Amino acid sequence: MVVVPLTRGEYEAGVGTRDDRAEDTNWIRYAAAGTLAASGVLLVTGQRRLGLVTALSGAALALIDQQDAVRKCWDKLPEFLEDLQGLLSKTQAAVEDVSSQSQKLRQVLSR
Repeated sequence: MVVVPLTRGEYEAGVGTRDDRAEDTNWIRYAAAGTLAASGVLLVTGQRRLGLVTALSGAALALIDQQDAVRKCWDKLPEFLEDLQGLLSKTQAAVEDVSSQSQKLRQVLSR
């Protein structure tokens, strides 16, 4: 048994090959963009409930398309929540300080 490599002629070069541009088409991205645009139109025309449902489905499609970005955000979420908790505790301390200062001011002014 002999293996002989077969070559294609110039006229057969395009036969059987797939168009690379068809593989690069990202249909989920187009669907997400179209759905979000349709939801904007629905919201502007006053159909809020249907517009919100359409926006949610468009956002879900966008999240499916951007899985790497979602994964990065999900990984950074604990750090963000810690920073937010620190900011809230600082804000709470500032509000308590302002409250105590206002009570002192009321006592001074009431005399």
